Amino acid sequence: MEIKENILELKNEIKKYSPNPENVILLPTTKYVDASGVLEVVHAGCVVVGENRVQALEDKKKALENLGIEDIRWHFIGNLQKNKVKYIAPYIEMIHSVNKISLASEIDKRAKQNNRRIKVLLEVNISSEESKEGYSIERLHEELPDLLKLENIEICGLMTMAPLTKEEKVIRKVFSDLKELKNELNKTHFNGGLIELSMGMTNDYKIALSEGATILRVGSKIFK
Repeated sequence: MEIKENILELKNEIKKYSPNPENVILLPTTKYVDASGVLEVVHAGCVVVGENRVQALEDKKKALENLGIEDIRWHFIGNLQKNKVKYIAPYIEMIHSVNKISLASEIDKRAKQNNRRIKVLLEVNISSEESKEGYSIERLHEELPDLLKLENIEICGLMTMAPLTKEEKVIRKVFSDLKELKNELNKTHFNGGLIELSMGMTNDYKIALSEGATILRVGSKIFK
């Protein structure tokens, strides 16, 4: 019951803090729970679920299918190794962590083999932290022409992670800078096709919502 209550609280906060709550996807991230935990969020009304390890995703998907649950829309949110793409390419709805052309090319290749077009987000290291994955803005601009040639991926937005700090001003700037980059790229390269901003986790999702987040990756707030 507590998971259902936590999800309801988050949905109410989406309505409170987001300028466009109807466009926001609450993405329960199930890194620290097993298939039964995923089942609970599905029963609470969340059919889009995020996982950050390929093997865990495969295991949970199989366990849930054995229970007759086959309509979950899986998002991959972790650092993705090229040699693991083939395992999730047949079914993954969206990959949040495309941060180099070599990975994007592999996703494109595997999507084509499965007669699919896979949605992806470009991961941007807006805060330029050495410990974080993601494109620098400069390298993103360098690789964009090649990314746009890939026909079996659909680049539909950007993703970032804010620094672990209690300074709201710092966090807000990261999220607002990602939104600005999205707006800029929509004018120069995407003709309005970038619609998703995957930003905001348990510790900063309210700020992310107010800055226009459309996908919230929330784990511990749900499963606490």
